[in-house]
Amino acid sequence: MRADRAAVAVLSLAVGIVLADSAIVTLALPEILRQLDAEVGEVAWVLIGYNLVLALAAVPAARVCVSARRAPLAGAAGLVVFATASAACALAPTLTVLIAARVAQALGGALVIAACLELLVLATGDERRGAGRWAAAGVAGAALGPVAGGLLTEAISWQSIFIVQVPLVLLAVPATLALRGRTDPGLRDLEQHVRDRPDLPANLALALLSAALTAALFLLVLLLVEGWRRSPALAAFTVTVIPVAAIAAGAVARAARAGTRAEAIAGALLISGGLVALGLLPDADPRWTLAPQALVGLGLGLTVDSLTAAALAERVPRALHGGWTIASRHAGVVLGLALLTPVFTADLRAAQVPAQEAIAALVIDAPLPASAKLDLAEGLDRELADESGRVPDLHPAFEGVLLAPGDQSAGVALERALDDQLERAATRAFRDAFLLAAALALLAILPAAFLRPRRVQP
Repeated sequence: MRADRAAVAVLSLAVGIVLADSAIVTLALPEILRQLDAEVGEVAWVLIGYNLVLALAAVPAARVCVSARRAPLAGAAGLVVFATASAACALAPTLTVLIAARVAQALGGALVIAACLELLVLATGDERRGAGRWAAAGVAGAALGPVAGGLLTEAISWQSIFIVQVPLVLLAVPATLALRGRTDPGLRDLEQHVRDRPDLPANLALALLSAALTAALFLLVLLLVEGWRRSPALAAFTVTVIPVAAIAAGAVARAARAGTRAEAIAGALLISGGLVALGLLPDADPRWTLAPQALVGLGLGLTVDSLTAAALAERVPRALHGGWTIASRHAGVVLGLALLTPVFTADLRAAQVPAQEAIAALVIDAPLPASAKLDLAEGLDRELADESGRVPDLHPAFEGVLLAPGDQSAGVALERALDDQLERAATRAFRDAFLLAAALALLAILPAAFLRPRRVQP
């Protein structure tokens, strides 16, 4: 029926938006960082807060939504809470208020995700198709989130990320309420079933892979925008490689039907290889990131969808086990942020002294008058001090120095050399974090090896 197709579309969109929010602000973080006068470690809590609360709330929310009777009302309530909190995020005057609004978003989002698993099954009339749509919407949202956030930040502002979500999420409210009273097509009396324990290998593999993917969906974006000073639009275009590769991998996996265990192990190896390559970039050219991102995207497409299907297969209540998969994924994101953020921020601080020494040497050797060098040195010291804990923008120091026409080309060359020095320092500062993330992806092979060798249904 046309109404059911519309319901499936808007419910899938709601799931995608909620899970996109785990990473949608990634490309906006540098802008948030500067506008709200924060450091990288502080602004990371815009991501950590959301993912931590979503991980903690997913299973309790799922317990509320384990029946077709309760899911529509719970889903509608979650959608309203999520939309209201999104508006609060857009209006947040401080980082503290923004983080608090993100926490409220996550609480509403937990209800939305749990309810939509039940509702998509009701709307499609088939348990496997509904769960498949739910899982696919989540993967698409997580992969496309940074791209959408970057484009909106570049075109309008970081606040627009949250404003756009409000009407899109509220579109699903009528669809959730329209499904009240619909009979469960699975023909299962869920209350008579003993609740299965979560699929530990699948959920643990999801957690470790999500922790590793944090580097590709968070650190890479920070490297492009904050470390290499590329625009959010260029960064968004660059990281589209991941979702495109993930979609391609999903299609290949469905055709090959290799099985969950084989897909999970192969995907973990691809993700790890891509992250190692990101940790060993030869210079600050975004084109060097494309092939590693393709590997990560292929790994994402092979693992997350099939592992989610494995965790849900033949387990009831399905909403509860869907909650476990969401909790595992977002606990993994929190683990990744908690492990990786201190590593790269410490490396960034450690790189400041040698970078300052190299900058001083370049200024001294520049073919400029002594008075211009002194003025530049003062301006550069000021910018370096003001941007402590972040990759500084040295251009204002050059704007404050008047150069004679004959010295302007030397000034441009010096600024370019200093920017190259900072880009190299930033690339080195992110290296250890990428390599640690690669190790997390390899660890996911251990639980993946214990997955039941079940073929994924087409």
